[in-house]
Amino acid sequence: MNGRDLVRSVKAVGMVGTAQGLRTVRSSWRRWRSDARALPRGGAERARVPGAVTAIEPASGGGVVRFARAELRVRVTAGGAVFLGWDGAEPEPSYALSGRSPEPDPRAVLEPDKEGGWRVVSERVTAVVSRLGAVALYTPGGVLLRRDLPPRWWEPVAGGAARWVQRSEVAADARFFGLGGRAGGPRLRNGTYRLWNTDPGGSFGPDDDPLYITMPVQMVVADAGTHLVFHDNAWEGEVVVCEGVVGDGSGHDRAGSCEVRMGGGPLRYWAMVGPPARVLHSWASLTGPPALPPSWALGHHHARWGFGSEQEVRRVVAGYQERGLPLDAVHLDIDHYEAHKVFTVDKERFPKLPQFAGELRRAGTRLVSIVDPAVKAEPGGAVYDGGVTADAFVRDAAGRQVRGVVWPGEAVYPDFTDPRAREWWGGLYEERLDQGFSGFWHDMNEPVSFAAFGETTLPRSARHCLEGRGGDHREAHNVYGLAMARAGYEALRRLHPEERPFLFSRSGWAGMQRYGGTWSGDVSTSWAGLRASLSLVLGLGLCGVPYSGPDVGGFDGSPSPELYLRWFQLGAYLPLFRTHAAITAGRREPWEFGDEVLGHARGVLAERRRLLPYFVTLAHLARRTGAPYVRPLWWGAPEDRVLRDCENAFLLGDCLLVAPVFESGAVRRTVQLPRGRWYDTVTGAAYEGPGKVLLDAPLSRIPVLARAGSVVPVRGAHGGVELEAWAPAAGASGGGLVVADAGDGWEEGEWERYTTRWSGGRVVVEREDGGAGPAPERPVRVRGLGSV
Repeated sequence: MNGRDLVRSVKAVGMVGTAQGLRTVRSSWRRWRSDARALPRGGAERARVPGAVTAIEPASGGGVVRFARAELRVRVTAGGAVFLGWDGAEPEPSYALSGRSPEPDPRAVLEPDKEGGWRVVSERVTAVVSRLGAVALYTPGGVLLRRDLPPRWWEPVAGGAARWVQRSEVAADARFFGLGGRAGGPRLRNGTYRLWNTDPGGSFGPDDDPLYITMPVQMVVADAGTHLVFHDNAWEGEVVVCEGVVGDGSGHDRAGSCEVRMGGGPLRYWAMVGPPARVLHSWASLTGPPALPPSWALGHHHARWGFGSEQEVRRVVAGYQERGLPLDAVHLDIDHYEAHKVFTVDKERFPKLPQFAGELRRAGTRLVSIVDPAVKAEPGGAVYDGGVTADAFVRDAAGRQVRGVVWPGEAVYPDFTDPRAREWWGGLYEERLDQGFSGFWHDMNEPVSFAAFGETTLPRSARHCLEGRGGDHREAHNVYGLAMARAGYEALRRLHPEERPFLFSRSGWAGMQRYGGTWSGDVSTSWAGLRASLSLVLGLGLCGVPYSGPDVGGFDGSPSPELYLRWFQLGAYLPLFRTHAAITAGRREPWEFGDEVLGHARGVLAERRRLLPYFVTLAHLARRTGAPYVRPLWWGAPEDRVLRDCENAFLLGDCLLVAPVFESGAVRRTVQLPRGRWYDTVTGAAYEGPGKVLLDAPLSRIPVLARAGSVVPVRGAHGGVELEAWAPAAGASGGGLVVADAGDGWEEGEWERYTTRWSGGRVVVEREDGGAGPAPERPVRVRGLGSV
């Protein structure tokens, strides 16, 4: 422990009260001591590279290329994804994959390459392996997308996990996106990005990294095409990004590069090539389709750490009702627990919670409960005793329970990588359902243990089941939140099989979309925090997690009326629309910011309500295709370099372009338009892209534009679904999709496809996939005619 850590340990005594502070210091010492005793110490290492090719072994979909000191398996799947595994690594076991690994493409064969190596040619991608172990990925047209240089391993002489590094080169014009939730994104600038899920220990802004969700998923977008690469390895690592330069001053381009470094685990990865929509469809096919939220979860949520009592929740809900503001869900934080203990209720503050929850539900508002993984180490406590009986808690190398410190005090942690522990934990959600809760948010599941010094998590030497393989926290840490989400989701499917579960998690890993979504965590209450909110949603969507959103208003402090309203306006166009704040922060109810803000917020909520059929459609589309609700402007035109660098606006589905306001005092803002005609949804004015336009952005609204020819399902005046069609440009056509949600169960809603075109001087909207005839059965309103 260095001097700085010693100072932190002294301060920790008074961090959250004397007793809790002392527990935190003791816990930090235990963690340090455990790792010092159990983890291997640095020693001599042997460096290794593959060497030259010695043999090949063809197999279905590809084969194995053997080198002097390594071997590489190349396999193209029937869906077009390429698997590359070094030294015997196979797709399974994997926490990312959904079910069994996909079948190989029997048409893809391993054959000699003219440069002396070997190649596998398939319909969507060609993978070329050089004689020294480099791997190049080409488009079907033969354009190079990526070149992975021969990897290098450093193996401990005394045995143990080998660390490794792989460097890759991409086109000079390429841009990197992804790597999980990055506040400074969604585009990844030059720098080093750590792969270790981390609670920043307070509110964060764009410069803070890493955060709660890291995953080794890169989406790379270049003129030549788009590709996604996923290194299926949950160990701690880092990715070093270096963007290329087009025309570096010497008349030449400088290629871009990235370097993946892992502290252990297998060197295996997947690559997918094609347009962004196809790439994410392949990703969803590989890792599982996104969970479909119940329709009420696409409405407006209100949360707070510090409601404190049933009376306070009633006061807030009544405030919404009295002002005619829709409220679909209220979230209860840890203060509704008895002494912060998970799966309990403070009977004094919430004496009749099931009756209260039923009352709210009948009025159209659901209750959502926080669930933390840490269990108070309290013999006689029902949850603790049950976990001991089930042998569910993480242990150290000596077989003792690993203990940390969280809100309830000294705590133990379920091992969610153990199927038996997941089964036991899942059964506890019955208590939450009996209390009347309709949904759940998982918090503190990186996992967190308060620390006076060192890392705020479990000892790296802590032992985990890892589905029977066995291992330590170095491998289990990043998948801990994912496995917890799996435990909750599968339990809810069993306990309430007739309803779609609603679950979102602060931490997770690749494949977490199978179980629900996420939220920003403790984003700072600032204009920078507002910008970070959009970055996180966009970046996570490109990693296959479509359902997410920020704490509207920021987690800490008190936003100005203007900042709060601009955040509220952004949140209304994001999948998870939730206000939330810390116990010490200012209020977040719209009426707390004055009559002007309240009036504008009422309009924002009305527009969200009007667009609910569109959000429902986007949710079903994400489930079927993996496409995120919120997309970068380059989504339909990845070859547009200007759009690739634009991060202050986004597409909501295919139909709408949303341009939030990120600067104090701004009443106008510049918007970069993709190609085509776009209509201002308020004024009806038409603008032609590509190019920049300057649009009004008064305090009452942010610019939202509709794509010409699009059909947007909206909620009509009487609650039914209507079609809002925007006139196509002259000589052009368009269309849209409507999925009528059958409710909050599992019945598949009907998919309706519509087209728009000009005929006889008027816009014709037709249903193209059946129905009673070509004419839509739904009411249609054509807009944009005044600008044609």
